[in-house]
Amino acid sequence: MISTDALVDGVHFDSAAMDATSIGHRAMASNLSDIAAMGARPVLATIALGVAPATSTEWILDCYRGLRAAAETHGTAIAGGDIVRAPALLLSLTVVGEVARPRLRTRSGGRPGDVLAVTGALGASRAGLELMRRRLAVEPELADAARAAFALPQARVPEGRWLAASAHVHAMMDCSDGLSTDVARLARASACGALLERVPIHPATEAVARAAGADPLGYALDGGEDFELIVAVARRAFKHLAARFEQRFARPLLAVGRLESELGLRLQDAVEGPRALVAAGYDHLAGS
Repeated sequence: MISTDALVDGVHFDSAAMDATSIGHRAMASNLSDIAAMGARPVLATIALGVAPATSTEWILDCYRGLRAAAETHGTAIAGGDIVRAPALLLSLTVVGEVARPRLRTRSGGRPGDVLAVTGALGASRAGLELMRRRLAVEPELADAARAAFALPQARVPEGRWLAASAHVHAMMDCSDGLSTDVARLARASACGALLERVPIHPATEAVARAAGADPLGYALDGGEDFELIVAVARRAFKHLAARFEQRFARPLLAVGRLESELGLRLQDAVEGPRALVAAGYDHLAGS
């Protein structure tokens, strides 16, 4: 399978606030995450880089260092590409992955009753973006975790391949545009509805959102770019699979809800019970 993603300065990253190495790393991690979500092993990548007139040679080299480091983490070769002059910085990456057909996972295989789970707590990347924009009084360790989640996200390639090896994993996709948006997409593709019963919030998300006067739940639901995987797992097999996942990766597979026959997206409210939830993550056409 092949994944292509384009990132534009001022839309997907901010070259005035981010170093070139981080920009390259994030661009590669974003594409590797798409491959991970299919249960595949990324094999090679090509890179088209559009550079603005003021872009220095050293910036280009640093960007490629970030691209290469992220690729090499997962044994992915950068096979070629192109550099062109452009009115703004632009990175367009294509990553090729391989997977045996029985292990290929898409977002369309979910079934009513499946447990929805994620491979990690959410919202830290959104918190890191907030710290990039302004100074906030946050404990240094949590601030560092948020900044790292934003600048150096990790594609869950080993986790994706491991999960895809289980016949009990019916559907999978990455959480790149926000949990609310991506769960809604998975549910629609699987001709199901979804109920989110609990949302795992990263400690850095809590700290930064509180300091910013924002709701941590909003960061976790709608912030995006966490690049954790979302999986739909047969209910009867989830407990055993989650125990094996934690043993293998030393962190839990976190249940967040379930797929349902009733269409639509709902959130479990502690007081009112299930209520309709509007997917408010990133919209690639609207830009928010």
